[in-house]
Amino acid sequence: MFTPAELLEINTLLTPENKIVILTHYNPDGDAIGSSLGLKHYLRAKGIQAEVIVPNDFPKFLKWMPESKKVIIAEYKRKLAADMVAAADVIFCLDFNSPSRIGLLGDWLVKAQGKKILIDHHQQPEPFDFVYSDTVIPATSQMIYHFIEAMDDEKLVNQDMAECMYTGIMTDTGGFRFRSTSATTHRIIANLIEKGADPAMITSNTWDTNTVSRLHLLALVLGRIEVVNDGRVAILSLTRNELKEFGFQKGDTEGFVNYGLSIAGVKMSAFFMEDLYEDFIKISFRSKDDVDVNQFSRKYFNGGGHINAAGGKSNDSLPGTIEIFKARLIEEDL
Repeated sequence: MFTPAELLEINTLLTPENKIVILTHYNPDGDAIGSSLGLKHYLRAKGIQAEVIVPNDFPKFLKWMPESKKVIIAEYKRKLAADMVAAADVIFCLDFNSPSRIGLLGDWLVKAQGKKILIDHHQQPEPFDFVYSDTVIPATSQMIYHFIEAMDDEKLVNQDMAECMYTGIMTDTGGFRFRSTSATTHRIIANLIEKGADPAMITSNTWDTNTVSRLHLLALVLGRIEVVNDGRVAILSLTRNELKEFGFQKGDTEGFVNYGLSIAGVKMSAFFMEDLYEDFIKISFRSKDDVDVNQFSRKYFNGGGHINAAGGKSNDSLPGTIEIFKARLIEEDL
């Protein structure tokens, strides 16, 4: 958490007169949007206006959250987003550890003169004016709750905040099943339910909204899943042509990598997908126990994240990338 002195200084910055923006990472997920909107609603409860800006669009299954339709998407409103970042007195940086993680917003953030406040749970954060970094906490949305507590404002938590933070925690913990989920996490979830978060509604809106294209793609992926290294590693993949054939929409492949990890005996799952528009491969890694996919991705695939959940990319072909991956598994004895 921020030090008491830092909290006092941050409190002096949070005034109705100051222009405040909230930024999060490229390809925003449930925790990115949940934490950003949760913070926006908290500031509003204090009488302070803030705007959420994301680098690119986010999945439809997250657009039910309160104020989600007012999120500014920089790829669609480049000048507005750039001007707002440049003019901001305070810039909250949520769920990312480096300007390189926020796409076209990164250069604007580096040049901005406003005070930069990082709240994030990824490893190896870069310097910001204020840094609250904790890699043990499973979701940035939980960190937002802790921040509200530290500001002695827990009494301000309302239904809008509760729904957003609940969604962020639920999605980043895989439905509260990842080992980083703690007793503290569950206590916070209980508090959010008491404040108005409806678990059944949130789960239905977020996870029970499959499109036909998603189900077709999932069937394709599961039909050719490959298990290697004596059953310890699962490999899933999709080509660009397959994405086009089944009418891929943003968010359709969310969670696919977890199916590999559900196989008995598998300790690591990797999902490889050709980008729809550019010539690179997007990679998602998930693992169990002490298999560190964060270090693996950083070392071999220009990525990173958490010990048990990370992402990466490759500029090789899809078959070439998978062969490189298999070779690296042997090198690392995974």
